[in-house]
Amino acid sequence: MQTTEPRTTSFGPLDIDFDDRVLEPREWTQAQSQWAADLLDEVPEGPVLELCAGAGHIGLLAVAASDRRLVMVDVNPVAVAYATANAERNGLADRVEVREGDMREVVAADERFALVVADPPWVRSSDLRRFPADPQLAIDGGDDGLDLARLCLDVIGGHLLPGGVAILQLGPEQHVPIAAELAEGRWPGLVPGGVREHGERGCLLEVRRPA
Repeated sequence: MQTTEPRTTSFGPLDIDFDDRVLEPREWTQAQSQWAADLLDEVPEGPVLELCAGAGHIGLLAVAASDRRLVMVDVNPVAVAYATANAERNGLADRVEVREGDMREVVAADERFALVVADPPWVRSSDLRRFPADPQLAIDGGDDGLDLARLCLDVIGGHLLPGGVAILQLGPEQHVPIAAELAEGRWPGLVPGGVREHGERGCLLEVRRPA
């Protein structure tokens, strides 16, 4: 049974508030934040974008030790409220903007980002019953689990600066079909990079736009 009672968890040095209406932060996903943070030294100047931000923990930790501006996007108003509150709680609100809505609509056509982190739902619709404690909106990735990942790449393709990098969180082995689609040119200008696998928890895929 879902509850709206707020809870707090540690995510690296950050304190993150959430409730059952958003996906509970997973400790392993700090690896996505750390990879993104490490890349800030090599990507161009410019802001960071987080897609499917949820409570905002991954994006906030990615930029916490830098001076980069962060734009976070989620379609869930509850997630947006928590992401906003978490930016404030952790002293980052002055350089964080949180937007509610369809990611294709709330990022302006002329906006460009040096780094993107994307945390799309990746559970196959037929497997949702395996995760009764998780909110469906936060985990349902469609028939093959990759509908939202592909949508994120559509947005990344339109907004990633030359020399920029995106880090996508995917389910186990899901980097294989996505990397193949990238290599086939589904998203012109984007190329697959490194992969970091985390067993049954998921994997991280690097996507680059060469300068």
